[in-house]
Amino acid sequence: MITAFFPIAAGAVQTATGAVQAAAGALTSAAPAASAATAGSDFSAALGQAAGDAMKTLRAAEMTSMAGIQGKASVQQVADGVMSAERTLQTALAIRDKAVGAWQQVSQMPI
Repeated sequence: MITAFFPIAAGAVQTATGAVQAAAGALTSAAPAASAATAGSDFSAALGQAAGDAMKTLRAAEMTSMAGIQGKASVQQVADGVMSAERTLQTALAIRDKAVGAWQQVSQMPI
């Protein structure tokens, strides 16, 4: 059951990253080109790094869970890993929800 959770979590993180990057791309295309391009790429880089860190956290939790199943990790280590993965997933979902909400507001603005 635990191993089935992580592919779902990884998909959610990738979906959240795609939604945020799409929103960032739309916002930078609507802003002035010179300064916004730099700010947009910095924002995209920061989000990309955050998504990469989230994936690392999920993979580490999965490895710890597998080690726990094999008897190579303690119950406390497995619980810590799963709780860390859960926090990461909740954060990614919250960011995705905010990005989708922002995109919806931008798309409803009159031109």
